[in-house]
Amino acid sequence: MMRWGGSGFFRWAAALTLGAAVVSFLTPAPCLAQVFTLSKDELVELTPTTFERFPDGRPKVPDALLERVKGLSSEEVMGGQYTGGFQVLHPGMKMVGRAFTVAFMPTRPDLDGFARSRATKAGLTGQLNNLAVIDMLQPGDVICVDLFGKKQGGAFVDAELFHYIMRATKGAGMVIDGSVRELEQVVTMEMPLYFMHSDPSTIGQVTIAGWNIPIRIGNATVLPGDVVMGDREGVNFIPPNRVQQALNSADTTHIHDDWTRKQFDTGKYKSTDIYSSPRDPELRKEYQEYLKEQLEELKKKQ
Repeated sequence: MMRWGGSGFFRWAAALTLGAAVVSFLTPAPCLAQVFTLSKDELVELTPTTFERFPDGRPKVPDALLERVKGLSSEEVMGGQYTGGFQVLHPGMKMVGRAFTVAFMPTRPDLDGFARSRATKAGLTGQLNNLAVIDMLQPGDVICVDLFGKKQGGAFVDAELFHYIMRATKGAGMVIDGSVRELEQVVTMEMPLYFMHSDPSTIGQVTIAGWNIPIRIGNATVLPGDVVMGDREGVNFIPPNRVQQALNSADTTHIHDDWTRKQFDTGKYKSTDIYSSPRDPELRKEYQEYLKEQLEELKKKQ
């Protein structure tokens, strides 16, 4: 079981500097007991997209596109929000899903009191802790937890909760800028996990500040509903309105790389002849025709 409690305060205000839409985090929300929150309308404004949305306002990138994202690499989505330096539980397992964001702050008594007061007014009798947000997860959600890199007392999950999240999200995955405990058991479960530390201590001396709000994970800013893509190198957070663009660009890259390797395999060319693009006009024309043909074939399959 996980424990709760503590004292202290230190960072997270930096993650709130995202413009006028975020100023309203401090606006009371009768239906939520968060300290910081966005209304559904504000979340819609913050995350423009033509895709459907969850009832809470998060963008719902279609499953078919998520499946295609599994074929991407960090290099192919560079230019978005990327962060590395995490421990990767299963390096050979690609992580793809929709971001469900959670933010914690070091405990401070007046902040805790404010959070409890809001919970009471919202008719919530349970504690505002990790269990509260875990129970909100949907299939395909990747829960992204800002625990400000906390090691001791920063374990968001143990083996039992990891198992629960794996079932609730259909194994989509987790990103924890903090700790995980009972790693010996967690490593036996088939769900992607990116985490900063493992530590035997239970979670403590932190206050849950909000969920489905902008957060910071490592060097990246994460918005609710971002497509989360993790590989061996790190984690990428792709805005929903850039997913199709990233996929189109990756298709071209895959075709180009395939064609280039085939030319190398003929033994006719030096690297400078065709990398990163053909020097000879006739060979360049041949590549363009190959590219057009392959793109047309891909469109028929999609």
